[in-house]
Amino acid sequence: MSDDTRTIEPVNSSPRPKDVTVIVRGEAVRDQDSKLPSNDSQAKDNGKSSPKKVSDAKVKMQSRLPTLDDDSDVGMQKDQVVTRDGKADLAFVGTLLASAAPASAPRGKWQEYRVYGTSGGKHVFSKISRSVYAEDQDAHQAEVFDPSPSSMPSQLLRGARDLVHSEPLTWKNAATDFFGYDPLAKTLYRKLGDEFEEHIS
Repeated sequence: MSDDTRTIEPVNSSPRPKDVTVIVRGEAVRDQDSKLPSNDSQAKDNGKSSPKKVSDAKVKMQSRLPTLDDDSDVGMQKDQVVTRDGKADLAFVGTLLASAAPASAPRGKWQEYRVYGTSGGKHVFSKISRSVYAEDQDAHQAEVFDPSPSSMPSQLLRGARDLVHSEPLTWKNAATDFFGYDPLAKTLYRKLGDEFEEHIS
């Protein structure tokens, strides 16, 4: 047999007919079509391609962003119920002072921020995390700020430095402690007024 003689033998009886071994000058070269996906990668792709089910009601909410269902209630005093996860819901007579939501939610998830004033002089802060996917539950957080001194345990605790200066904790301080300063929180603060800005001279 000369060096140029080539013998082609089937490697195995796999379902891919292109798997062959070629003997070239004494060296074995395996020919595989790397473009064909393996059964494992096909299973992974099939797992990824199944879309999540969406809630029609939540898709409608998403399509109206940044408008919220209760935007028309801003400034109106009425019976309010604020949902909280893991705690009793808050029921009170009060006014929705401001609300904020993002302009869009391209990945199907967004947050809604609201601030209420109660008829008794308290403030309620609400944060809702929503998802258009039916299997995802909305998350509800809420906090009550009571300005009376007897309610100090219910107020957010401050550091020793703040207590030494004896500056009273205001509802605005409590709001920024609850919402922080992300872009949506700043949108909410602008709706509440310029008291949330830091004025310098």
